[in-house]
Amino acid sequence: MKIISLDTVCLSRMHEPERQWITASYRTVKADCAIVRIQTDEGLVGIGEASAYGVPPRIAEWVDWLAPTLIGKDATDKATPPHPNGKDRAHDAAVAGIDCALWDLRGKAAGKRVSELLSDSPASSVPMYASSGCRYDWRDRPAQLIEEALGYVEQGFPVMKFRIGTQWEWDGVTVDRFLGLVRELHQAVAGRMNLALDGNCRLTLEEALPIAKELDRLEFAWLEEPIPWSDIDGYAALAAAVDMPVTGGESFTTLEQFRPYIEKRAYDIVQPDAGVCGLTELVRIAELAAYHGLKLYPHSWHNGLMAMAHAHAVAALPNLEILEVCQIQGPLQWDIAVEPPAMNSGHLHLPDSPGLGIELAEGVAERYPYIEGHYALTVER
Repeated sequence: MKIISLDTVCLSRMHEPERQWITASYRTVKADCAIVRIQTDEGLVGIGEASAYGVPPRIAEWVDWLAPTLIGKDATDKATPPHPNGKDRAHDAAVAGIDCALWDLRGKAAGKRVSELLSDSPASSVPMYASSGCRYDWRDRPAQLIEEALGYVEQGFPVMKFRIGTQWEWDGVTVDRFLGLVRELHQAVAGRMNLALDGNCRLTLEEALPIAKELDRLEFAWLEEPIPWSDIDGYAALAAAVDMPVTGGESFTTLEQFRPYIEKRAYDIVQPDAGVCGLTELVRIAELAAYHGLKLYPHSWHNGLMAMAHAHAVAALPNLEILEVCQIQGPLQWDIAVEPPAMNSGHLHLPDSPGLGIELAEGVAERYPYIEGHYALTVER
């Protein structure tokens, strides 16, 4: 089965004013999506989502640039996809989209789900966690975070991950004030759902240590990227200070980038993203993480096709336990699919169809044409 062409479908959808969300000093005003398509001489088409953080038109440029090295090659050969370099986000996102599309093709050619290519006995459904907590404003109703969390309790999610809110300097937010809201949230949830915190690399180590210790006392599921990712020793100190897992690595695209964090026990859970590194590299990272006794929770922030790639990995690999599903991406997230997977009681059910299990909806490019410009605006107060 030979590759005859590659292209990239670039999509966008503006958020309605009430759907826009703010975290730190950025207001997100639109959702973006980049889907790589690979056509073969046998009529099969593979699709894979590339992380929109690579910027869809730039991803498309890289796919076009790489296409001559792939056309004519065997789509089922595991040596076919290019390798991420860890240096250029658009390049690596393009490589990731190509890699995921090739996995989709291999599954379709074999008549198997991708999870069945990864394991002899994959699960048929995977637990998923609600990833959000990005809409509360320290100046205007921070209790929105609690209201949102209670909605996820009602939907049956086992875990909610939230962020640290708008820029703390704007409103004099301190560690103590933040932890006050955390305790209120924990009390409101009342053990019906676990909680996790994503610091988005915004805290100092001096701020992160007392927060980590309090979250540990409250039995949080994990603390994700609280301090700048480059501070490996700081992560190691945090991980050593608490029993709660400390996690990170969503922007890393190669196993080599994870190596110092694994060797220094700076992460208890690694979090690569198949939309950034590709499914092949994610499996490599998972294997080395397992060897060192670490779990892998994939970062999965954007749209449904990316969620499906991660769902197959979670269903198949022994040290993957839960799937991140963004709660605030809007209709674009699943409107890209002819038929979204069934999701209920905090679980995503893998479709019976081969490959990644979903097909690109007819006319999606016309309904959601790409809108130039950054997905977020800088807010000043």
